[in-house]
Amino acid sequence: MSRSKGFNTRALHDGERSIERSVTQPIFQSSTYIYEGEEDYTAVRYGRLNNTPNHEMLSAKIASLESTEDAVVTASGMSAVTTAILSLVGSGEHLLAQDNLYGGTYYFLQDDLPFWGREVSLFPTQESETIEQYLRPNTKAIYVESISNPLLKIPDFEKIISVAKKRGILTLIDSTFSSPYNFNPSALGFDVVVHSATKYLNGHTDVLAGAIAGPAELLKGIRKLLCHLGPTLDPHACFLLNRGIKTLGVRISRQNDTALKLAETIQKFPKIRKVFYPGLVSHPDYHRAQKWFRGCGGVFSFDFDGSEEELETALGKLTLPFNAPSLGGIESLITRPCKTSHSGISKLEREKLGITDTLVRVSVGLEDFEDLRRDFERALGG
Repeated sequence: MSRSKGFNTRALHDGERSIERSVTQPIFQSSTYIYEGEEDYTAVRYGRLNNTPNHEMLSAKIASLESTEDAVVTASGMSAVTTAILSLVGSGEHLLAQDNLYGGTYYFLQDDLPFWGREVSLFPTQESETIEQYLRPNTKAIYVESISNPLLKIPDFEKIISVAKKRGILTLIDSTFSSPYNFNPSALGFDVVVHSATKYLNGHTDVLAGAIAGPAELLKGIRKLLCHLGPTLDPHACFLLNRGIKTLGVRISRQNDTALKLAETIQKFPKIRKVFYPGLVSHPDYHRAQKWFRGCGGVFSFDFDGSEEELETALGKLTLPFNAPSLGGIESLITRPCKTSHSGISKLEREKLGITDTLVRVSVGLEDFEDLRRDFERALGG
């Protein structure tokens, strides 16, 4: 399928195969396959090697949507992040990452990566235009998020890529919040794109998965390490993720629209101190979002003007969003990062990052906007 086709057409058809005249791709629920004389180990058809028909169809679809040469799927978003970093940054080399990061990534960089002999340091996300001062002679890669979790910050991508290309440094980006519908990092020059496919790519809160996309040569090394570490996505999860991706464009289009309208509504409530959403003119990175993104996604955060007890009382009045971690599903979710995704970071560190104890992250689903508006107004508007 040519990439000149529209996004939704590619999401539906790229990577698909006609097997026994089946319109829907079947699940190849087999761990192993008949040997046919393959001489290269990675060519041997075996589930852990990520080369079953379900893996290959899904990888081709994701590569098409991200406009990259290749892609591979993994068992979770964190397995995608960790495998990509461990493969591309060797022992004795330095990884530079932004400071506003998903909690799981933050823990891995601070607690685990140094154990394997990698150097790690962080730069202030809002100061990414001065990134050169944070580089070291042994810097191998720069890692950022397209939209940071949970404060929705957007780094200066063009500056980061320009500096990296000049120095021969690899660039990695977690584009989970954006999804390929809203943003293709490879078009700007990012080398490797990772996703928690648990979120928007799948979109139905019923699969754990990750994805890594990029040039074939880099993916070759990442695939090798992935096969050694073993975080393989099982065939049924591949099937569900493939099915979820087919509606990605339809879902994200709706969530872009609803999230913006709901963020605009909530920022007017007297008990809301601040709303964080790059689609709002008031957001400090609004112009970057307008320049690079086709939409700003379905997640925003707000800081409540009151005590934690008052906040919990208000959130308890909501009837539509589920109070649960994660994001990107068809149902709306709310969560307090200090209690979930960033609970492992000390209160002092969270506050330095701007993550207060009264910060709430909202993942907008597919409910009707007016129903969500009334629900939030009833709970928080007074």
